[in-house]
Amino acid sequence: MNIIKRAIESELQRCADNFPIVSILGPRQSGKTMLSQLFFKDYAYINLEDPELYDLAVNDRNGFFSMIKAPVIIDEVQRVPSLLNKIQTIVDKDSSHGQFILTGSFQQGLQAAISQSLAGRTAILNLLPLSIAELNRAGLDFSRDEFLYQGFMPRHYAEGQPVDLLYRSYFQTYVERDVQLLLNVKHKGIFEKFLRLLAGRIGQVVNCESLANDTGVSSTTVAEWLSVLESSFIIFRLEPYFENYTKRLIKSPKIYFCDTGLACYLLGIRNAGQVARDPLVGNLFENMIVLEILKSQYAKGLEKSLYYFRDSKGFEIDLIIADGRNVVPVEIKSAATFNGDFARNLKKFRAFAKNAVAPTVIYSGDMECESDGIRFLNFRKSGEIIVQ
Repeated sequence: MNIIKRAIESELQRCADNFPIVSILGPRQSGKTMLSQLFFKDYAYINLEDPELYDLAVNDRNGFFSMIKAPVIIDEVQRVPSLLNKIQTIVDKDSSHGQFILTGSFQQGLQAAISQSLAGRTAILNLLPLSIAELNRAGLDFSRDEFLYQGFMPRHYAEGQPVDLLYRSYFQTYVERDVQLLLNVKHKGIFEKFLRLLAGRIGQVVNCESLANDTGVSSTTVAEWLSVLESSFIIFRLEPYFENYTKRLIKSPKIYFCDTGLACYLLGIRNAGQVARDPLVGNLFENMIVLEILKSQYAKGLEKSLYYFRDSKGFEIDLIIADGRNVVPVEIKSAATFNGDFARNLKKFRAFAKNAVAPTVIYSGDMECESDGIRFLNFRKSGEIIVQ
């Protein structure tokens, strides 16, 4: 098995050194369990996916905690959120740092429980699948289309699991188990259709009414489904950036997937050679770059501060990175050939956005330079542009 070092490790150590509890949230199979067990080798390990442990935690909470002793890793803690109240009482009596490492793959319920029970007692970290930088540091590098098709799930790189089998299993498990748990979906086929339609709108502004019409459900149902998909780390929303540049701005978010491999699977892309021929290749590439920057923020323990800009006339900046009062505007181009025209919108934006700094073009080409104050970077370095 290939063990790939995660960029979040130093932040994880800092959190464990300063809080009695560290909560690690992220998608299923993003590496939360492997990271926790490798990093905290001497900790006991409890997996609430185990039916016997689950039953004990639900039916005899005191018995559960008499069986386990800190320091301990409790995996998939969102399955029994009532445990958090007991953990609170334990750390209130003994506030030693690094006692509990909690992992969860459903953000909404766990976040609410943490905010009620563990406020001030836990650090919260988000772990997404592997990044390009992490793979590169492990000596693994691929073409643009191979990265997009393979995705970034650790199991593929650690165990060599074939991409088609990995995402087919991931999709089936999510729809057949998690969706049934999180939503009372009576017709799984309709929900599967919805997911595939959503993949076809990757990187686009959300239109719930259009999705509802194409799926055959109400717009209220679509909104609910989107919320659950986001909470279970299948998708994330990129909100529009609001500043007093103009009063006529688009106010709806864009939708991206938390792993491009899953998006490719849902789009019916069956090998890397099909990626370049797909009409959504530019959207998939944009998705990957936004993810890379988000992963870099999370690895530093930062909150998401990413947006996009679009006005009512269609003028758009693909990505805005907020840094205090300043913003870093980023244009994302899937092309491999250098073209100075890629910076056109950045120049226009810089002319009226006086708080714009370090404007950047990220593209697939290898030529990196700075022209007229605008940086051109290869996509492999996209995680490096966060302003410190």
